[in-house]
Amino acid sequence: MSALREDTPELRQWIIRQTEAGHSPQTLLAELISQGYAEDSAVTIMTATLETRLAAIRSRAPRQDLDAGIPVPQPIGTAWPSVVRALDRDVKVLFSLALPRVVLFGGLLSDKECDELIALSRAHVTPSNVVDLEGGGEKSHDARTSSGAALARGGSTLISRIEQRIAALLNWPVDHGEALQILRYEVGQEYKPHYDYVDPAQPGAAPFLARGGQRVASLVMYLNTPQDGGATNFPDIGLEVAAIKGNAVFFSYDRPQPSTQTLHGGMPVRAGEKWVATKWLRERPHH
Repeated sequence: MSALREDTPELRQWIIRQTEAGHSPQTLLAELISQGYAEDSAVTIMTATLETRLAAIRSRAPRQDLDAGIPVPQPIGTAWPSVVRALDRDVKVLFSLALPRVVLFGGLLSDKECDELIALSRAHVTPSNVVDLEGGGEKSHDARTSSGAALARGGSTLISRIEQRIAALLNWPVDHGEALQILRYEVGQEYKPHYDYVDPAQPGAAPFLARGGQRVASLVMYLNTPQDGGATNFPDIGLEVAAIKGNAVFFSYDRPQPSTQTLHGGMPVRAGEKWVATKWLRERPHH
């Protein structure tokens, strides 16, 4: 953040982004003071910004937390079995949470499939970006330090088989999924806590939402087991999911709000490297 001394739209957007990324008010206050703001002024700006933001959310969706959200993928019911059939493969259900909706699947991918996805992507990874909610498109961000490659939907027999298996497991059409994202995290790399949905109120959200609507669920598949670190954490509920080769963690969010408790991040890799394949699912066919 550049050294700003006044209450500007840029500063307010920064406060909102940092808050929704999970940073505490104390952290933001310390950052503003380090940038030259007086403490009283910084507190006033933060309070006004967050109160305005909360009012805008409430005005768009009155009593939204009491209303039914949008439909999301439903892989299993509340009385979940130990093993489910996903098209061509038996997949274990290792745990299931209702709120947030999180399910850990064991053995969704075979060791051979994991190795093939890594081999297919290794020579093509480039620094990862995030959705640019100000200008549209994508941009780099210091919260995400991995590298990755997008594998087009239906781009090979391997990809098609995995996508069809996911569709059967999650009861969600193949064409509602984004391209498979293969991500590599080296030692020290991470993806700090964030949400996968986009805020529809942000100026750059429209181009993203026009290509299939809102994201409604995520599936993170682990392609290897790091020597140390690299878990997926959910700070709101104190959950850490270990990165184990072949396993996959699913979570859904029926509205673009923190009330879904789907704040999550990829924790730093401490030894070795971590490879994951991420499938983001949309409301409607994605193009």
